[in-house]
Amino acid sequence: MRNIIFKTLSQKSQTPLTTSRPLNIAVAGTGYVGLVSGVCMAHRGHNVTCVDIDERKITIMQDGISPIYEQDLEELMYLNRDRLTYTTDYISAYKNADAIFIGVGTPEQPDGSADLTYIATVARQIAETIEKNCLVVVKSTVPVGTNDKVEQFIQDFLVNDVKVEVASNPEFLAQGTAVRDTLEAARIIIGTNSIEAEDTLMAIYEPFGLPIVSVSRRSAEMIKYAANDFLALKISYMNDLANLCELVGADIEDVARGMGYDSRIGSKFLNAGIGYGGSCFPKDTKALEYLATLHGYELRTVKAAINVNKDQKILLYKKACQRLITFNGLKVAVLGLTFKPGTDDLREAPSLDNIPLLLAQGADIYAYDPVGIENFRKKYPEAGLDPERKNGKGSIRYVMSAEEALDGANVCFIFTEWGEIKAVMPETYKRLMRTPLVYDGRNIYAVNEMRDNGVEYYSVGRK
Repeated sequence: MRNIIFKTLSQKSQTPLTTSRPLNIAVAGTGYVGLVSGVCMAHRGHNVTCVDIDERKITIMQDGISPIYEQDLEELMYLNRDRLTYTTDYISAYKNADAIFIGVGTPEQPDGSADLTYIATVARQIAETIEKNCLVVVKSTVPVGTNDKVEQFIQDFLVNDVKVEVASNPEFLAQGTAVRDTLEAARIIIGTNSIEAEDTLMAIYEPFGLPIVSVSRRSAEMIKYAANDFLALKISYMNDLANLCELVGADIEDVARGMGYDSRIGSKFLNAGIGYGGSCFPKDTKALEYLATLHGYELRTVKAAINVNKDQKILLYKKACQRLITFNGLKVAVLGLTFKPGTDDLREAPSLDNIPLLLAQGADIYAYDPVGIENFRKKYPEAGLDPERKNGKGSIRYVMSAEEALDGANVCFIFTEWGEIKAVMPETYKRLMRTPLVYDGRNIYAVNEMRDNGVEYYSVGRK
């Protein structure tokens, strides 16, 4: 018997459940949304088939290995292995399903709109495959009105004489805590246009024992964007305020602590830094702004959040440029590549904005991240040093510890607040670096402690 140790789940959430009404559920897409949702529904007693076109992913999942880095996910895959199936055969998965969840990506297009190509592909497959009455549940983040279009699209291409309804069930998981966020959610949003669809979703989520908010499909679609964009606004506001704090001599952490005691504000999402990233906030703010533009409305607050975040990501790079004449030939330690700790996801990570700028100036980068190196290496393959600088560009090496990155470095940038990076003591920077110059984008250290240890230290919103 495998020894299961959970990192994020409460004792109550760890135990697999059975339900008096187990349903046969198919999930299209095995990314963060699809796989986590499918595994958690199996954990709550349903029979789940996870579908993906990527044979490599299916093969490793069949071996009990998660294709994404997510705490507690592999443990749940193991515990619920008898209720989970992984396949590329969408026909067998969809044809007799009681419900089909769509959890495929909706990537951002150049104009900020959501690309619904993958949604349309799955909808067409469903229409041509299902052989019984079925509820199609859109879990992907989609613009308001998409569920109406998906339902009509399926009806237009339906092969068999069956009844199909579409419901909206947006996710609110955060990468790194996605399993906990699903099993211990603050609420579950379901958007339906009929009692039958509502009843089916109630049956699916009844074993979760969580508050369920039932609204219309369009309201459910809007709730997803509204929630994510509000959090993005909160982050950008604090970052904007942090920049002002530096100018007037205030400390943003003191300000945030004083604000957080106000129950109307709350203490979450008040940490200043170098901006938000990931698969949700950047994409969803632009998508909502685009939606507003389509309807002739300027969403000024969201537009401001987008602009603040864009500038904030390279804030410390600009500060370093003022301090240093050039990065050419300097060893630059980069600590943290992923957009946040607890995930291997690089999407919209500050490292992706800063490293190209450093390389273009001829920096020799030594990068460390506990889990993100392999993904980053795909974007920036390890390159050898060019001592004569003939190509005018720098180089990048990936190392296995923060200490290795710091050894002999002229300057250090901290982009992600991993525990492994926070554990590096202030005196280590002084001891290992050639010149202990640190730009901390996540305010990991106390300013006085770093400076007392002989480190020239710059952070966000603090003097």
